[in-house]
Amino acid sequence: MNNRNQNKTRVKKRFIPNILTLVNMFLGFLAIVLILDGDPMKGGIFILIAAIFDFFDGKIARMLGIDSQFGLEFDSMADTVSFCVAPSVLVYSLYVNGLSPLLGGIISFIPLMFGTIRLAKFNLNQVPGKPKSYTDGLTTPVATIALFAYLFFSKDVYGNTGDPRTALMLVAGLAILMISPIHFIKPPLLSFRSSKFNTISLIVYIVGGIILLIFKGFVLLPLVMLYICWNIFRWLTNPHKGNVQSRIDHSGG
Repeated sequence: MNNRNQNKTRVKKRFIPNILTLVNMFLGFLAIVLILDGDPMKGGIFILIAAIFDFFDGKIARMLGIDSQFGLEFDSMADTVSFCVAPSVLVYSLYVNGLSPLLGGIISFIPLMFGTIRLAKFNLNQVPGKPKSYTDGLTTPVATIALFAYLFFSKDVYGNTGDPRTALMLVAGLAILMISPIHFIKPPLLSFRSSKFNTISLIVYIVGGIILLIFKGFVLLPLVMLYICWNIFRWLTNPHKGNVQSRIDHSGG
């Protein structure tokens, strides 16, 4: 009888992270609709919120002790919508005007193609009992945020959506980084008791979040690029460095 009650409780708890994943997917869908309706700025805000839900769903699953293969696969499906399809739609809507439909479509397909490859590689590389504090390649949420951050920065600084040539170079660079072997440090655990490195990382993230709330579009792109460049420099100077801390994290798509 106790086992039956425990199983029911476990099933009920499993809905919590899955609902967060579903919200992530729904926000990504809304972002796509807004971009197609000519409001990419608001769509970008939905993408940022979707990334927050993507950050928490896996962590809550592990806190409740209910992380599963289904959760991992479902999270990847949601990430495909929010962080693969949405940026491709953004590129097609804003940055390939004047090109032939075929060429524009091929270029716009890059975030979707490389993003799904990155998600598939991530799922295949998950080894139970062997946690990593980093991901191999840039995650799809960070790559998508970087692209929308360029849109926000251009709008706040120059009053437009940005130079298409610069945007497409950014798209190409992010695509390469997603399938690269470069180690990108995962976000820290929400705890000051895990390790010294985790505590420092958590403080940096909190300070960065406060700065972002104050300065918004002016600082999002510099913050994201700082994160990317720091990880590239760290990997190039010590490419064989192992985990900086031991933990399991499935939210690295």
